[in-house]
Amino acid sequence: MQANAIRGNILGEVIGAAPVMIFAVLLIYIGMNAPNFLTLINLKLILMQSLPIVLVCVGLSAVVMAGGDDAVSGGIDLSIPATCVLCAGIIASTITTGTPLILAALYALGAALIVGSINAFLVTRVGMTPLLTSLSMFVAVVGVNKVVTQSRRINVNNETILSLRDGSLLGVPLGIWVVGLVVLVGYQLMHRTKWGLNMQAVGGSRDAAEISGLNTNRLFAQSFVIAAVLGFITSFFVIARGSGISPGVQDNLMLEMVLATFLGAAFSPRRVVTMWGAVLGAVLVAAISIGFKSMGVNVFWTGLIKGSMIVVVVAMGAISQRVQR
Repeated sequence: MQANAIRGNILGEVIGAAPVMIFAVLLIYIGMNAPNFLTLINLKLILMQSLPIVLVCVGLSAVVMAGGDDAVSGGIDLSIPATCVLCAGIIASTITTGTPLILAALYALGAALIVGSINAFLVTRVGMTPLLTSLSMFVAVVGVNKVVTQSRRINVNNETILSLRDGSLLGVPLGIWVVGLVVLVGYQLMHRTKWGLNMQAVGGSRDAAEISGLNTNRLFAQSFVIAAVLGFITSFFVIARGSGISPGVQDNLMLEMVLATFLGAAFSPRRVVTMWGAVLGAVLVAAISIGFKSMGVNVFWTGLIKGSMIVVVVAMGAISQRVQR
């Protein structure tokens, strides 16, 4: 019986690592066929393109760690990209009419907190599942953004925002410094503080956390607010990357967020979502996207491959956990 358990653990580890191996094969293939893929200039481009994905992944990882990594009944927030786009729409539409950036940012932050609070209320008080709640909020928030922006592209030439793309400090793009700081702060909060460890305890076993005296609903609710704030921060990078905001940005961002976050679980020894794993997953997803673009792969095929990879990553994680039990 012990031998069966050992074989199960080994098989579970192999299956859990399969997504990483698939991505490694893809990267090797792209490196062999995409021109200049492994140059320093392209690597810098990959890092810059990954910044919005990194930020939304940090937000999603907080929700997953607080609610559990079950993709259906556990913690998940699909509304983060929609919150990001709504905040970007509010900022872009207000500063182009002469509103100071700080005031526009406060408007956007208020909208993000409202979205996060509604998510938290529906999940922890009404009892809706996070998947259904956040998917419904995604659709609703996108609708609100269409009203705000009138479904049109809004160009932005604000120097402060564009400095996230064009500015540099000590030879490193300013955006990388800012995102690096956000990630470090998030990591310290979630992995190095009592509050963050309590939040992870809720995600690990809600029953055990309640027996320990933790307010599980409050901690889980706080994770949705954190995710919404990360969506707000991401909005500045989305505006900077495109010199404005265009309709439809949220769809690809959601696809990449889910793929990167759950891919990151493959880097964890326990095959669970972690903040560092999500960040690494975001960089890999950005590398795949840019690699396919360099190879001239049709954008529709790229979307199909990413969607298929989400199925593979989530399925492999579930199978790995089942085999190891």
